[in-house]
Amino acid sequence: MASVLQIDGLTKSFGDLVLFRDISFGVAEGERIGLIAKNGSGKTTLLNIITGKESYDNGSVVFRRDLRIAYLEQDPVYPEGLTVLEACFQSGNEVTDLIAEYERVINSKDQSYLDAILQKMDMLQAWDYEHRAKQILAQLKITNFDQKIAQLSGGQLKRVALANVLITEPDLIILDEPTNHLDLDMVEWLEGYLQRSRLSLLMVTHDRYFLDRVCNQIIEIDQQQIFEYKGNYSYYLEKRDERVSAQNAEIDRANNLLRKELEWMRRQPQARGTKAKSRIDAFYDLEKKAKQVRDAGDVQLQMKGSYIGNKIFEAQHIYKAFGDVRILEDFNYVFARYEKLGIVGNNGTGKSTFIKMLMGEVAPDKGRFDIGETVKFGYYSQDGLKFDEQMKVIDVIQSIAEVIDLGNGNRLTASQFLQHFLFPPEKQHNFVYKLSGGEKRRLYLCTVLITNPNFLVLDEPTNDLDIVTLNILEEYLQQFKGCVIVVSHDRYFMDKVVDHLLAFQGNAKIKDFPGNYTDYREWKEIQDTLEKEKQPTVKPKEGKVQIPVKEEKKKLTFKEKREFEELDALIPKLEEEKSQIETELSSGTLSADELLAKSNRISDLIEEIDEKTMRWMELSELM
Repeated sequence: MASVLQIDGLTKSFGDLVLFRDISFGVAEGERIGLIAKNGSGKTTLLNIITGKESYDNGSVVFRRDLRIAYLEQDPVYPEGLTVLEACFQSGNEVTDLIAEYERVINSKDQSYLDAILQKMDMLQAWDYEHRAKQILAQLKITNFDQKIAQLSGGQLKRVALANVLITEPDLIILDEPTNHLDLDMVEWLEGYLQRSRLSLLMVTHDRYFLDRVCNQIIEIDQQQIFEYKGNYSYYLEKRDERVSAQNAEIDRANNLLRKELEWMRRQPQARGTKAKSRIDAFYDLEKKAKQVRDAGDVQLQMKGSYIGNKIFEAQHIYKAFGDVRILEDFNYVFARYEKLGIVGNNGTGKSTFIKMLMGEVAPDKGRFDIGETVKFGYYSQDGLKFDEQMKVIDVIQSIAEVIDLGNGNRLTASQFLQHFLFPPEKQHNFVYKLSGGEKRRLYLCTVLITNPNFLVLDEPTNDLDIVTLNILEEYLQQFKGCVIVVSHDRYFMDKVVDHLLAFQGNAKIKDFPGNYTDYREWKEIQDTLEKEKQPTVKPKEGKVQIPVKEEKKKLTFKEKREFEELDALIPKLEEEKSQIETELSSGTLSADELLAKSNRISDLIEEIDEKTMRWMELSELM
């Protein structure tokens, strides 16, 4: 396969902090690569270097000639005065630049370049750009195309930026946390889109199911070096374990040999002969290898957890709405002791509102939450990340607790606790403002857990956390001797942590489901199939459901038959008109006014053809 991107000998540091040193790798046509590393290891910095947004110390970044690239930043920014649709024409990609050049030429007196621009417009399918933009925005649940960018939430803005990346169908897409702020339906749609495409992909994401299903290669940044794995995420896990075991064994051997060599070094006189010099050089190489950081593997942290009684909380006849948007309606629920509950649903269905009502931050319209006296909440919220940036990491934790009781007489100091969550001693004495976004999230998580709660409420805890931290958190929650409520779009995380779901379906409909997310998804697919067939629904967890044989299709009415015949004749005429206009646009004989009129007409034709074709297909299924 031909290479689209080649990186050789790349080094990047910030002062004394070296992120990566002399790394090399390439991206070939059709490769879909997932980039994995601990927070603070330089994932986003590497993407910014590749896209030219950041400098580097040494090395080279070489792209294939005429390569079309699109980059989704972690925190995209657009001018606030633009509308959603205008933002799609301001993204600075090859197609939008061409459209802007086309509009400039037809509105100027000098039209000598018009023929070349028209040919390129045809080649890049620029005439369809607005239609494609609207289609992809709609898939990402952005339907108000005239809404101002300034009025969008952070999640909506990220989705507009993602649409901008996908619209142009580039040769290489670079994505930084694309699944953040996407609900589960959107994540699964994006999975399918990327699986079907032939483009090359370089991506940073913590969504492990997404990595497993989309990527065919994993690159890991570890200890300032690059390790490549030719397979998906599951293959990476297997091969990484083998690499870490081999590396740890090599460090053990180096340490044993180092002790012997150290004795030899101490016995040697100051004036050593030439023959011994090679052994002395080998000693220092051995010392360097022995001092490599051993990978500790899975870190397990079991905390005592304060006592929690039988009564946790009861939701009694809860009502909540925002105008016409209903969230809860006569909702009742009794939370069980040691229950681990997951909350799923599309954005805007009220998941975070439910959590905020439980925590007393938002009042229900009617009803009440009756909370047990022994309940001690630990609340991780989406917008709870507030630190004094001038404090040191260790001081943030020590201001909450100096020592943590693990039970059975075991205790952890604040520093030891931080090390469990991947803050080594040297990082603990950094100021908060020096941390990456993911490291700040990890520190915020530590401030919640160190209070030793018996009821954890976690609202989107997986956003911006690296995979290593997620594994530690999952292990912690599995061993946690208390209650847990998790709101998350991370399917892998939900499968490992929860055993019970509340599925918010919108319009105050909530499904109480016994099982994890995969169980729920399988059941929901069966229900959706049955709904389409208009058969009675079945209860979950009652064995396999046999999907009934389809009933005989409904026949077309006389009116529908006439409509089908009319569409059958009309669509070819519309296609012919579209083809004729495309020929005229490429002829170079039209005036500026005629060009503008023809361009507007072809846009209307494309929309009309799609609409008529969709209706023709609906009717043809009933034939």
